[in-house]
Amino acid sequence: MTLQQLHYIIGVSESGSFNKAAENLYVSQPSLTSAIKEVEKEFNISIFKRSSKGISLTQDGKEFIQYARQIYAQYENLLEKFGEGFQRKKKFSVSCQHYSFATKSFVELVKKFGTSEYEFSIFETKTLDVIENVATQKSEIGILYMSDFNRKAIKKILNANDLVFEKLIDCKAFVYLWKNHPLAKKTSISLEELKDYPCLSFDQGGNSSFYFAEEILTENEYPKTIKTSDRATNLNLMVGLNGYTLCSGIICEELNGSNFVAVPFKSDKENPNSVMEIGYILKKNIILSKTGEEYIEQLKSYLKA
Repeated sequence: MTLQQLHYIIGVSESGSFNKAAENLYVSQPSLTSAIKEVEKEFNISIFKRSSKGISLTQDGKEFIQYARQIYAQYENLLEKFGEGFQRKKKFSVSCQHYSFATKSFVELVKKFGTSEYEFSIFETKTLDVIENVATQKSEIGILYMSDFNRKAIKKILNANDLVFEKLIDCKAFVYLWKNHPLAKKTSISLEELKDYPCLSFDQGGNSSFYFAEEILTENEYPKTIKTSDRATNLNLMVGLNGYTLCSGIICEELNGSNFVAVPFKSDKENPNSVMEIGYILKKNIILSKTGEEYIEQLKSYLKA
């Protein structure tokens, strides 16, 4: 098996079509098909299954592509650091829970490196998708949080996928709401005071375990709840319905605007506060790309400010 064959397999998996992959990779379809068949024969597996709707990865293919991406990404990182005349457009991708500071750091990264030599992507997504994207090397870095409540469950999944967690910052819970919310001017807000307002949380899909929730204190009972899928909808519901969410208190006015405030959460015996340990996840023993190193520096710089 060669790196070129790995490159072809990754290209087909990303495009979902042999025709499109051949066009993107500047190779004939027969040559592409032959190269992939050689790998399938060598490992005695089928990587792709074909149907009237197109192609998709087999179960073996899903596992194979995870290792293929990891190997090829490390090869590209080596070329970036030590190779001469490496001209192909470099890629950088990050996956994160719904954090404006992660997006702000990404914006600064793109400004610094530009898009002429780099192909950038960012995915604000569900917790398990963040983990899967880094595990399969769809993203080099993932941003998420752990607490005493979810740490054991999250670490179990990270270990199973050969991922490591590096802490960026610890913070306690804040109530994030519209600046004209009836409680917005209070110095702290208790759960009892919030009972008449809808609690907004990001939907985690079929895997809706409390352990994968992005909001802290999810083990508590909330009389009114609304699930959303993106930050913009959350902000709209804060204004339209006086909704709120429990967050880290790290907000970016430049991206979210100045119409929202974060007020400290007031704990009590039944609803104690908890520490959010926000950090980033990586594949074990990888060589970070220059963009990956810079992105982490941007995160640290922003969170330190």
